[in-house]
Formats: sequence, structure tokens, C-alpha cells
Amino acid sequence: MKKWTALVLAVVLALSSAVALADTFRMGIDPEYPPFSYLGDQGEYTGFDVEMCKAVCDMNGWDLEIVPVNWDFKLISLDNSEHDCIWSGMTILDSMKEQGYVLSFPYFDSTQVVLTKKDSGIATLADLAGKRVAVQRGTSGDILLQGDKADLAATFEGGEAITMDDFTICVTELKASSVDAVVIDLPVAQKHQKENEDFVILEENLGSEQYGICFRKGDDELCATVEAGIMKLVEDGTYLALAEKYGLDENVLCLLNQAE
Repeated sequence: MKKWTALVLAVVLALSSAVALADTFRMGIDPEYPPFSYLGDQGEYTGFDVEMCKAVCDMNGWDLEIVPVNWDFKLISLDNSEHDCIWSGMTILDSMKEQGYVLSFPYFDSTQVVLTKKDSGIATLADLAGKRVAVQRGTSGDILLQGDKADLAATFEGGEAITMDDFTICVTELKASSVDAVVIDLPVAQKHQKENEDFVILEENLGSEQYGICFRKGDDELCATVEAGIMKLVEDGTYLALAEKYGLDENVLCLLNQAE
């Protein structure tokens, strides 16, 4: 009888754990990616994407768990079920679709740009020849410099970009003049430029892209639920209000037109 009771208790606990897990949404983020996802002054993760996700979770009665990930291994940790999605200024790539990942609709338009210093002597992409150029490992900028813009990267000092773990390190190295420029997403570059009067963003860019949310293969229903939540945030004005809060340009909010 005691064995039977213990077995029943174990089953109940297992079911309880499954329910608890279903009620928790684990958001995989780049923890050094302002203004989308970063550690705020109060010691909690915040940002445009984080607040959007929190609002969607509140709608669905989910607890939000923030999971910082190594961006270079984000898909591996997603496959290992360490988090339920990647939602952190993530560029939608055809290669992800080809691998079977479920991708949300785009919610933000962005551009790959070059951040440098006013006195660097760099005014165009051609001026990057022979320069030390940094990029965050595993980002769309990194992929671009190894693919479509490989010819440009070949002109850099050493014949390639210097890859670093996150953009914070890239920008710190730029401040110290250890590198001459950083290939970076426009909204992130704009945030750092506002905080550093010596920084400039080249007018010439490396190409446009769109941000979306990545889920595991088969998680179409979860993706649809999150998308429905986001559209409610668009309709009630939260989407625009959060963008304004984090200094993001209204013109890059690609969902605004869909809500009209």
C-alpha cells in the first residue's frame, strides 16, 4: 500500500511539474543587447523585447523566465529546451527556416551599420580597408561579413572581422581605440551614439533586415499565440509606447501599418 501511495504521489508531482512548466514562458535573450534586452539599473532584465514579452505573458497567464544565452549557440540551447524561444533583436534568416525552426512574423525593421569614432578617418565602407573591425560573434553582422560582405571583410586588417562575445565588449574596445569600427545593428548603434559623443554612424550601410522570434520545430501553436498577443499590443498602443520609451524610431515598427 505504501509503495502504491508513493507511486501515486510521484505521478501527481510529475503532473504538477508539467503544469507549472506549461505556465512558465522561458524567453531566451542576448543579455547585452540594449535597447532590446539588457540588465537594467534595478538589477532586472529589461528592454523593448523584454517588456513586450512580459505583456504577452501577462495576457496568457504565464510566468516569465528570462534565460540569458550565448548568442553564438542560441539555436543549440533552443534545441536543448533550455528556453522556449529566442526573442532579442534576432534577425530572421532563411537558413533558420530551412532548418525547420518556426519563425514569427517580423516586428521590427533594422539595418546593419558601422559605428566608429569621429577622428577615425572612416567615412565610407571603403575606408575600412586595413582597419580593425569588430562584430559580435553569431550575429547577422557576423554572418554577413562571412557571406555577402566577405569581400569587404577581406579588406580589414587581418583579412577578416574581429569577433567578440557581445556588443558591449565591441563598444568598449572601440572606446579604448583597440578597434577602429564595429559592425552593429542600427538601433543598438544609435543607443551607444547617444551615450558617447565621440561616436558616429556611417551613412553607408551594409543592408537591411527584420527582427522576429524563433521557436523550435513543431511549436507553431505557441508561435501563433505569441503573435496574437503582440498584435493586441499593437492595437492598444503598447507596441508604439514601448518603442518611444526605448528611443526607437516609429518608422521601423513594421507592425503599425498592419494594425491600421
